[in-house]
Amino acid sequence: MTVRTTFILLVLAQGLHSIEEYVGRLWEVFLPAQFVSGLVSDNLEVGFLTLNIGLFVFGLICWLVFNRFTSVFIWFWIILETVNGVVHTFMALLQMSYFPGLITAPILLVLAIKLFRVQQLADKSS
Repeated sequence: MTVRTTFILLVLAQGLHSIEEYVGRLWEVFLPAQFVSGLVSDNLEVGFLTLNIGLFVFGLICWLVFNRFTSVFIWFWIILETVNGVVHTFMALLQMSYFPGLITAPILLVLAIKLFRVQQLADKSS
């Protein structure tokens, strides 16, 4: 699988993850989500939606203008989605119950690791 293909799969998985977080009302149960949502809007739901739509669109733009300078953005996504996958899983284990985003978190983690591996190979070959 190429870097470009893996990257768009990760962006699409983030889109699904954002939907799962929205349905689970993550901004109501997770202080960091409340904080960043509140930076965007006094209405935390609106702030949450704005940030998640923005993140998804940013990922699509990175994919559409994919070139050799995109590597910086790829590393951003690798770090973001690795942390995302680990934190959601950790929070569910801590609570011993479902935590919004848990279902799609492992997909993000697996794709982030895959992107890390294919990006490393691409960096070595260029």
